[in-house]
Amino acid sequence: MPVGSLTHRFLQGLGAAATQPLGLAVSGGGDSMAMLHLAARAGLAVQVATVDHGLRAESAAEAAMVAAVCDGLGLRHHTLRWQGWDGSGNLQDNARLARRRLLAAWAQAQGLPAVALAHSQDDVAETFLMRLARGAGIDGLAAMAPAWSEAGVVWLRPLLAASRADLRGYLAGLGATWVDDPSNDADRFDRVKMRKALKTLAPLGLGAPRLAEVAQHLLQTRSALDAVTDAAAQRHLSETHGIVTLAAALFDEPPELQRRLLQRLILWLAPAPYGPRGAALQGLLARLAAGKSAQLAGCHFLFHRARLLAFREAKAVGPAVAATQVWDDRWRCPDAPADCEIRALGADGLAQAKLWRSLGLPRAALLSQPSLWRDGWLLAAPILAGLLENGENWPVFVTQPGLALFHSALSH
Repeated sequence: MPVGSLTHRFLQGLGAAATQPLGLAVSGGGDSMAMLHLAARAGLAVQVATVDHGLRAESAAEAAMVAAVCDGLGLRHHTLRWQGWDGSGNLQDNARLARRRLLAAWAQAQGLPAVALAHSQDDVAETFLMRLARGAGIDGLAAMAPAWSEAGVVWLRPLLAASRADLRGYLAGLGATWVDDPSNDADRFDRVKMRKALKTLAPLGLGAPRLAEVAQHLLQTRSALDAVTDAAAQRHLSETHGIVTLAAALFDEPPELQRRLLQRLILWLAPAPYGPRGAALQGLLARLAAGKSAQLAGCHFLFHRARLLAFREAKAVGPAVAATQVWDDRWRCPDAPADCEIRALGADGLAQAKLWRSLGLPRAALLSQPSLWRDGWLLAAPILAGLLENGENWPVFVTQPGLALFHSALSH
């Protein structure tokens, strides 16, 4: 791909973010180093961060290499170190999630509204094959989203239309350096297996460009389904203070739409990187359609007074946090005093709100409600507005940006 075309596609992928302060996630590999040089030569106002996972002896030197290149380009660089992994679970998945958390915290601290990641066309194709092997549906097979919001940051993938070969060719033309992570050749990782499989599939017309094209078609299909789900959510769901009422007519919708509505509802009530597995979600649907209450993924679905309610399961909510922090990955109280804490209302909260039965809601739904406390005294809870004898009129709690119940949010 000619340099001019590559630069054009890169800037097009950034959109309006190209005119604002921008964070770049640069590992030192070919794709991210190409993004770094493209941004520098386009004169963008960027800062750069490298996450040192500390899993290889070379990682510190690679971060130092990126820092040196940034210094030569006149760009500010930060090294973010990952610590605290206990060795359990999937290594690559844990590293990815930790990397995202570190980058989000860095971007917010530096006042950067957006962070660009250097995923390429090859990454789209490899991910497609990995998910195909796992039997994924449309959502899993759809191409990576070019932009989405998470943890208070807009994430961008401006190089999805560029191949890995294009990016390395660009670096070679500049005489620029990059590093190759040896784990990229380790057959124990599924992504590496798919990368090698692509070389076999390419002569059959199933190379990275074609698979990325198919994934893009599926992304458009998923977007259409999300729009249909938005309309169905407006018809069948209503929400007050985090408690959602599901209309009986929801179960007259096509099975796929029922599944999508429940998955969206669960991820809104209990934010997580992934929704429940298909079999678990189908089991939940079957129980609810039969009129039986159920719990799944930290969410409680309860039939109460001829209504089906969905709310956070009390035993699954997060611990108390300072009022300045986000509670249970969802709730904030932006103007609360610093000496207060946010936690679940709980049984002790209901004991201080003797009129709670007048709400006509089940006790289980109230126990997990967000509330504001100071020195053991309940100050406020949105669900109890007007019912607290000594309650203070604090500003309402709000959900984290990016959580969407009635409007689809781009998946990462």
